[in-house]
Amino acid sequence: MEAGSLGRAGILACAITAALHGQARKTVFLITDAEGVAGVCRQDQTDPKDQEMRQLLTGEINAAVNGLYEAGADDVIVWDGHDGSQTLSALTIHPRSKLIIGDLGVTMTLERNYSAIGFVGQHARANRKGGIMAHSYSSLGIQTMLLNGKPAGEIETRAALAGAFNTSVIFLSGDKAATEDLHAIVPDAELAAVKEGYANYACQTLAAQAAQDLILNAARSGMRRIGQIKPYKIEGPVTIQIEYTTRNALGVDAHLRPGAEVVDARTIRYSGKDFLEAWTRSQHP
Repeated sequence: MEAGSLGRAGILACAITAALHGQARKTVFLITDAEGVAGVCRQDQTDPKDQEMRQLLTGEINAAVNGLYEAGADDVIVWDGHDGSQTLSALTIHPRSKLIIGDLGVTMTLERNYSAIGFVGQHARANRKGGIMAHSYSSLGIQTMLLNGKPAGEIETRAALAGAFNTSVIFLSGDKAATEDLHAIVPDAELAAVKEGYANYACQTLAAQAAQDLILNAARSGMRRIGQIKPYKIEGPVTIQIEYTTRNALGVDAHLRPGAEVVDARTIRYSGKDFLEAWTRSQHP
């Protein structure tokens, strides 16, 4: 090679190296739950110490992690999102993933600007027909939630929270009702329906291996389409209405909360200029 060509080649190599180093790492944040896992159809199975459920959930999470890495993820962060963050173990999660244990607060660390988020083991929102153990955040404490007047739960609010940070939901695994809930707001997301509800505690489920194969493929496909799946954004102003159960009726000073309007003895509505403001107010009663 001539000296001039060598010099140009060196400059090109340096430029490519610099460009590669300048690229942001592709980090995916996985939100996990238990009610949407294949083989889990009864309330007693959702106990965080139930060994079968833990094995089933961990298998699905690790399948998703495998799919994400196969499609180019650099890092996968898994949050133990079920029942006080006491379900998963560092002994059994995928060796390349990282585990978050504990309450994540209002923003759920989404201000870290992940490349994308995904859901594993997700259930549908409260009072959802066909949903298996469907609820919105607390089956004991919250009756229903409305986001700008429409029924909402973890899927809708967490997708909107991610959207507030310009982050897309690329895939979800769970029961059929949960996949339909996400499809309604993020129609391009990849979905893995691992079971179908007949009633609140009755379902038809895939075998564990079949569910894991389905999840791996959905996660892999979603990862390959990062940049094509748009974030779920809600234009302001935004209202979030929460109807609590009777045992969790509002206190005497509920009307003093910032941005709050008391609707009735169990229902309060929060307003904000955008989703993030309304959500923050609703989480600091």
